[in-house]
Amino acid sequence: MTTFSVTVDSVAAVEADRHEVWVRLADPNTLVRLTPLLTRIEAEEDTWTWHLIELKGLGTGITPVFTEHMAFDAESSIVFSHRPAPGVRERVGAEGRYDLQDSPTGVNLAISLTITADLPLPKSAGPAVRKVMRRTMTMMGDRFSANLLADLPPRTAGRRLEHGR
Repeated sequence: MTTFSVTVDSVAAVEADRHEVWVRLADPNTLVRLTPLLTRIEAEEDTWTWHLIELKGLGTGITPVFTEHMAFDAESSIVFSHRPAPGVRERVGAEGRYDLQDSPTGVNLAISLTITADLPLPKSAGPAVRKVMRRTMTMMGDRFSANLLADLPPRTAGRRLEHGR
């Protein structure tokens, strides 16, 4: 097994009330509806277990299931860190945060996400693996952004999340 990691940062100026954005980010059922490839989230207080569809590439496949500790600062930030149950080994994990700040036109939303995966591939496959991971994360981010904007009240218009490279 080799460990591979990719980080994607996104920012958006969203013409919406901060509360409207917050309730969508803090609700596991809404996140499942808005996030492509995500099938369910099992939420127990500040521990959320995320389930994705099977992802295939480079001759291997994985059905990510990972447990995150979620720290909520109401309508300001959500910080998440990979924290599987004691004795449980998860091949995929995430670290990151959502930050919301008021702006003159609504709310600024910043998202930082690092995905780490242990895969049965050689270390030399790193550039190809990271390329596939980044492409998948960017697609998910683009579709999440579009779904979030479409889900906000009609007065909302916004820009698509811009992904850092």
